[in-house]
Amino acid sequence: MKKVFGLMVGMFLLSGLTFGQLIDEKNVTVTMDLQPVLQLHMTTPDQVDFTFDEIKDYYGGIIKYAATILKVSSSVSWDLYAVGTSQSGTFWDQQVSYSSGGGANSIANIPLSALELHQYEPNQYDANATGAQTDYSAVFAPAQVLAVGVNSIYYSATPYTIPGVDQKYIQGHNGTIAGQDGAPGGSYLTSIAPAGTFSDYYFTIDYRILPSLPAIFPNAGLNDGTAEDIVSVNGANTYAEPGVYTMNVKYILLEDQ
Repeated sequence: MKKVFGLMVGMFLLSGLTFGQLIDEKNVTVTMDLQPVLQLHMTTPDQVDFTFDEIKDYYGGIIKYAATILKVSSSVSWDLYAVGTSQSGTFWDQQVSYSSGGGANSIANIPLSALELHQYEPNQYDANATGAQTDYSAVFAPAQVLAVGVNSIYYSATPYTIPGVDQKYIQGHNGTIAGQDGAPGGSYLTSIAPAGTFSDYYFTIDYRILPSLPAIFPNAGLNDGTAEDIVSVNGANTYAEPGVYTMNVKYILLEDQ
């Protein structure tokens, strides 16, 4: 037994001497830079045209269904809003005048809020909102039902200044309530809304213009219900001058603050 024990000890010593070695080490630092990414994919015609050449269109308005589709991808919390703009910042830009025969009553000052929007799906992150409408998800009111400012587009002469808490957002809102005023990062490519719920990242936009007759755009107004129809803005008995008018709609996606 003593001989076997001595042999085993000798083997362990020999093993240690055989595999012992010097070690040299170098290190590489791996850096990961996660830049914030915001991507808004928009499907829409370059120009959405409304032609009013029938009396029924003046009375009933014209709706352009699903004229714009918005798809969002973001690595950060985000807000999305629509803003109407023009050269004046307040009124549509008149490109062509067909008639000024109405004299002082025929007015070219058509408020930008004459354009109405309807969004599907609704804003789900608007806890900080204080306005009458937090988004554009209300269905268009029937043509003969007054709905001042309910779907009127938010407009501004400084479109890249974020709207206040009393204005409409498509998703998210102005504020600092964590998790309640901005949509979370994600993408329309991978987000599947559970049954009975809505997607955070995919929106369909309808447009409506309702001139009425005479053309005063009765639903035009601010988010607090203040009327901006032609008569309210320009005085009694005024109406829109026939012609070609244009305005611009910007959809702005930004990181929630």
